[in-house]
Amino acid sequence: MALYLIGDIQGCDSPLERLLAHIDFSPSRDTLYVLGDLVNRGPDSAAVLRRLRALNSAAHCLLGNHDLHLLAVAQGLRKAHRNDTFDSVLQAPDRDDLLDWLRHQSMALHLRHHDASVLMVHAGVLPAWTCEKTMALAVEVQSVLRSPDYADFLALMYGNLPDQWDEGLQGNERLRVIVNALTRIRFCDAQGRMEFETKEGLAATPSGYTPWFDAPGRRTAHDIVAFGHWSTLGWLGRKDVLSLDTGCVWGGCLSALRLDAPDGQGGLNHTLFQVPCPQSQAPGS
Repeated sequence: MALYLIGDIQGCDSPLERLLAHIDFSPSRDTLYVLGDLVNRGPDSAAVLRRLRALNSAAHCLLGNHDLHLLAVAQGLRKAHRNDTFDSVLQAPDRDDLLDWLRHQSMALHLRHHDASVLMVHAGVLPAWTCEKTMALAVEVQSVLRSPDYADFLALMYGNLPDQWDEGLQGNERLRVIVNALTRIRFCDAQGRMEFETKEGLAATPSGYTPWFDAPGRRTAHDIVAFGHWSTLGWLGRKDVLSLDTGCVWGGCLSALRLDAPDGQGGLNHTLFQVPCPQSQAPGS
């Protein structure tokens, strides 16, 4: 049995099909973890959702910022952006089934593989959060999204403030900080204050900030954190962090990472598989 992590698919069903064939994925034998942003910007978001849903318990998916955006647009709470490409979902005959399946996916996933702790999120975690804290906070959001009143939260989900975690936060402000950390963060300061304007790679790190995974005192430093979201960062394979958004929708690659045995240095050996992707969106759109 093999365990694979896949980065942001963003509606690129043909590359996903080719990648699954490339790794000889078998749902009866293997397990797949998709790190969020299943939809949007690519040509066929509905096909991606149908393909992953058909894998049943062999596929475990995270919600990314684009997935949450689709849910909000479907509820009439936000207008679609000029470059959104999820009409194949909104106009699908099985629209309700696809959207219901999507909102029941996870905000974070945690597993132990060969006794290593692997935490999976779409974007990142705040430095003050342990793995256990991250999972508990993710469950708070999941519970709201899976409830009959989930649209009430989606209506108030957007915004950059509060930009810092505080244990005293309650209600929608608390949920907004959790969502922003798990699905939007790239940079934060030493106190965990998030910066949302910069979308470029490490060379563009704003003054006073670091990539979230290099924040001093990060309490998940002894876990392996796998994430997507940051296409301008690209593949990063450190013993403590695995970055898997390799820019499929921008003409890069769609990547799958097979987690193997321990490397003897606190991480896991891994094998990277990639398939090239035609560009579906102009850079920066």
